[in-house]
Amino acid sequence: MAFSRHDGPPPSDDRKRVIDRPSDRQIRLIGDDGTQVGIVSVREALALAMEKGLDLVEIAPHLDPPTCKMLDWGRHQYQATKKRHKAQKGSGSKKRKEIQIRPKTDTHDLETKLRHAQRFLEGGHKVMVSLIFRGRELNYIEQESVRLGDFAKKLESLAKIEQPVKREGRNRVTVILAPK
Repeated sequence: MAFSRHDGPPPSDDRKRVIDRPSDRQIRLIGDDGTQVGIVSVREALALAMEKGLDLVEIAPHLDPPTCKMLDWGRHQYQATKKRHKAQKGSGSKKRKEIQIRPKTDTHDLETKLRHAQRFLEGGHKVMVSLIFRGRELNYIEQESVRLGDFAKKLESLAKIEQPVKREGRNRVTVILAPK
């Protein structure tokens, strides 16, 4: 009985299956370099794969005869995982950044926060600018929400307003800016 070098069956979402039991069933065999070997029995294909130190993997079981390929299953799994991680890494890199300001934030500090927002927008991120009120500042919430509009207008060349000035809860007013 031939033993394969993998540690178990592939995950259920992967439609490939490692063949490790010899039989007289006929399969179409593809070599490790991608060339077609031809139609052979599973027993002969396993012998060829064992000779080269590779696994026999069924890649198209629905065909008649099924198609199998000789490859290093562990290396194949490793490369597939790396490819999946690389795809995930690139897709989720753009996130929403938040900048918090208060009604009593000084003009110099607002300019600094404005530069941060500029940098985030140039990096392709969305920016949520939150104006947070505490205590007696809540009495001036309608007047101060104009401050967010001014903040957004200063970034007009880099961003468009994705969500206009909106009150969230009792003590927070936000605006969301997206890069153009």
